[in-house]
Amino acid sequence: MRIIGGTARGLKLAEIGAGDPAAHLRPTSDRVREAIFNLLINGKAAQSGDPVRGARVLDLFAGTGALGLEALSRGAARVAFVDDGATARALLRRNIELMRAMGATDVWRRDATRLGPNRGPGYDLIFLDPPYGLGLGEKALASCIAEGWLAPGALVVWEESTAPALPGGITLIDQRPYGDTFITLARAP
Repeated sequence: MRIIGGTARGLKLAEIGAGDPAAHLRPTSDRVREAIFNLLINGKAAQSGDPVRGARVLDLFAGTGALGLEALSRGAARVAFVDDGATARALLRRNIELMRAMGATDVWRRDATRLGPNRGPGYDLIFLDPPYGLGLGEKALASCIAEGWLAPGALVVWEESTAPALPGGITLIDQRPYGDTFITLARAP
């Protein structure tokens, strides 16, 4: 795994091989990450400008942190990573160190499906990459909405094995399959 664009382009991230099924680590491939950022920066989500540059990013089910770190490399202002797995948080901290991004990141040990109330401003860009097929993405997005984690007009990038059902108020922007991964881009009201 490596950062594929921006200021840290080419940076090799910590190795985890094919992932860690016991820890529910299934890293987003470079190819799918590239597709996600192409959709964000060049697709329908970019109609009012680059949605990544200057964004406050919330990376739920962060795992290795590759999605949030990619956003940081491409100009995001700050990234908050949420994962409740010890293995994932250790890899995530290592990747943050490799990128020298300690001052622009937060790592929170939380259950992404029960975030609790947000005490700060909402996030502009949310990455959802839950373990596939368990309904955790739906619960996490519901928690984000109920607890004030989404800024008005926030973009949601959801990676799942099938096209997820979006809750009311969330508007579909684009959905595309990439191998065994389905990418959904949506916008909060």
